[in-house]
Amino acid sequence: MKSTGILSGTLYPLLMRMSDQALVEAEWQAPEQPGRPARHAYRLTATGLALARQVAEARDPLDSKALPA
Repeated sequence: MKSTGILSGTLYPLLMRMSDQALVEAEWQAPEQPGRPARHAYRLTATGLALARQVAEARDPLDSKALPA
């Protein structure tokens, strides 16, 4: 998480909140290898995709603070 600047313990609470707001949907995926845990896979809903597009269009492409470090 160092490259994003997101603190540990931040991502999953955000995903849960986005799921509650119907911006993402989650599903459990079986492990690819025996002995590995199942995984939660997240996907944008149509509402989440529309919001992401609105945010991307509203972002100033020259704003260096909006770009990943």
